[in-house]
Amino acid sequence: MPTFQYKALRTDGTTADGELEASDRHEAVMRLDRSGLQPVKLDIKAETNRAGKTVAAKPKKESKSELQATEEPLGPVRLKKPQVVLFTEELSELLGAGLQLEPALRVMESREELGELKSVARILRQEVRDGLSFSAALRKASSNFGDLYCSLAHAGEVSGALSTILKRQATYLSTIQDLQSRVKMALIYPSFLVFSGVAVVVLFITFLIPKLTLLLKSTQGDMPPIGEFMLDMSEFLKGWGGASILIIIIGSAVGFRSYIKAERNREWWDKTKLNLPLFGKVIRARFFVQFLETLANLVGNGLTLLRALELSRQATPNLFLKAKVGEIIEYVGEGGSLSRTMKRVGFFPPLLLDMVAVGEQTGQIGESLERAAERYDKELGKDIEKISALIQPVIVVVMAILVGIMAYMMITVIFDTIAGLNTG
Repeated sequence: MPTFQYKALRTDGTTADGELEASDRHEAVMRLDRSGLQPVKLDIKAETNRAGKTVAAKPKKESKSELQATEEPLGPVRLKKPQVVLFTEELSELLGAGLQLEPALRVMESREELGELKSVARILRQEVRDGLSFSAALRKASSNFGDLYCSLAHAGEVSGALSTILKRQATYLSTIQDLQSRVKMALIYPSFLVFSGVAVVVLFITFLIPKLTLLLKSTQGDMPPIGEFMLDMSEFLKGWGGASILIIIIGSAVGFRSYIKAERNREWWDKTKLNLPLFGKVIRARFFVQFLETLANLVGNGLTLLRALELSRQATPNLFLKAKVGEIIEYVGEGGSLSRTMKRVGFFPPLLLDMVAVGEQTGQIGESLERAAERYDKELGKDIEKISALIQPVIVVVMAILVGIMAYMMITVIFDTIAGLNTG
């Protein structure tokens, strides 16, 4: 029977080395899982023959189905947002039911209704069996998981709370997806108004105004000032003016995107986003929820506060907020309490500081962090509902004003023209 040498990760983050006998690599991984060990490296050593001599291990002959599975590409799979949500929900449920990671991925791999997610589960299972961590395997399986998702998965691995963190991540992704769906639905009616308004303006400028111009020339009348303005605008847009405006808009958008993506400007943009009307409050509330939930899970699963803060910083995509968490780590490392340190940093609201301070005084910091996360999660939900409710009315009012201005200009031109003809 082959002997495997392994290097594995315990639930407390420490490593373990050793040897075990197993019929194949799969059985070795299963035995390590049952022992609470996550394999980092697993190599076959040797197998013993009947005479007791050590000989080189012969590779196991794979079945036809296994060969076909091996021949399938192991490259990254492109996923849509709903697929990421479905994958997270399914995996968190399987882990929550008591399955280990590798068996849970095998179950997902065997389910026909999951479609492309089967390939993702297969890639992840293969990488995990080869000793790669789950968070690192996620990055190789699909780029659509994102840095935040992978960082939270890493925190869940280290703390042993992967199922809980994935479940909360699934809830968050579902909330964001629902908000995006509401925004799209809210934009349907305003988009129809915009299209109708633009169609009327184009019809007026390209057909009606030229007809009125010909009529005025035949009667030797004068075009009203608003009509002259619209004629000039029509000539400008018909020439290179329209293309110039389009190029300027596209160029500005591309330039701004490149500017905020540059490493030296990312922290400034991340800070600016926190101060945007309406959306800034949502971003701040989301950070509080994510920070508190991650910290509560890590501390509750036995990690030290300092280590939990370091992992929470890794799970923070906003560079400005990541720097704030870095300040907290520095002060806590010097012996400061968490509540006083957060107050010293100056970004966190007083209510949150009070809840953390109470947890420190009672010795139940994990429970206090979790209660604070639940409170801000409720506030986040209310803020998202407010934004969803405001989007459609605001856009409708703006479009109504713009269409109303164009209608006023068109009607004014027609009446002024008719009045000029009657006077003439």
